[in-house]
Amino acid sequence: MSVYGPVVKIHPVVLASIADSYERRNEGASRVIGTLLGTIDKHTVEVTNCFSVPHNESEDEVAVDMEFAKNMYELHKKVSPSEVIIGWYATGYDITEHSVLIHEYYSREAQNPIHLTVDTALQSGKMNIRAYVSAQMGVPGKTVGVMFTPLTVKYIYYDTERIGIDLLQRTRASPSQTNGLTSDLEQVGGAAARVQDMLATVLTYIEDVLAGKAMADNSVGRFLMDLVNKVPKITAEDFETMLNSNINDLLMVTYLSNLTQAQISLNEKLVVL
Repeated sequence: MSVYGPVVKIHPVVLASIADSYERRNEGASRVIGTLLGTIDKHTVEVTNCFSVPHNESEDEVAVDMEFAKNMYELHKKVSPSEVIIGWYATGYDITEHSVLIHEYYSREAQNPIHLTVDTALQSGKMNIRAYVSAQMGVPGKTVGVMFTPLTVKYIYYDTERIGIDLLQRTRASPSQTNGLTSDLEQVGGAAARVQDMLATVLTYIEDVLAGKAMADNSVGRFLMDLVNKVPKITAEDFETMLNSNINDLLMVTYLSNLTQAQISLNEKLVVL
């Protein structure tokens, strides 16, 4: 469920980092918290990174190592200056009373921060991920409370993250829940097979439209025209020459790398002698 507010887009590396921090939590800790980093525009909040923050909490009080959080953020700024504090996360299914106190701290670090909850204990049978934004409620000049409003959560990834996601997906069908990395040639073959399948789907759609079996969609036609215009006009002979040249360059780099590795290994053995 979602109401008024920005769309929260989360990258897989963030969820993996949260799950890892939960598995490495201190003995006796019921949950972990941390800072969310990313970018903000008018309608979306993109979460691209995070780090855990040490804290202790009991039924009566909560203590957060704010100095650690500030130092970690300063280090992150040196690596990724574009990433800013956009909120914080906590593992667990519900928002607790202590969440309000922690949210007050992050409200001083970011304007209208988001709060992300990740159910790492799988209380509902799956890892529920929810995002909230806070709003004050009450009578002015009197007691004021905080209401957390849910936001829409979407998952996005970079092309480099897609490789890891595909690998994790393959472990689901493995009895041992493990799977090895594929070679470069296998990845190229898999990508080529996916492109071939997509081209077959496009050709089937075009043939059905021409035969009157399917309704023509102008938006799909514009996408196809844009795709065709992006394909470079090159003859088969020129393409083969370019491909062979690139392959030769790749083989040369591979040969030099192996030669360098052999030279280093030989030098190490000579030093021992």
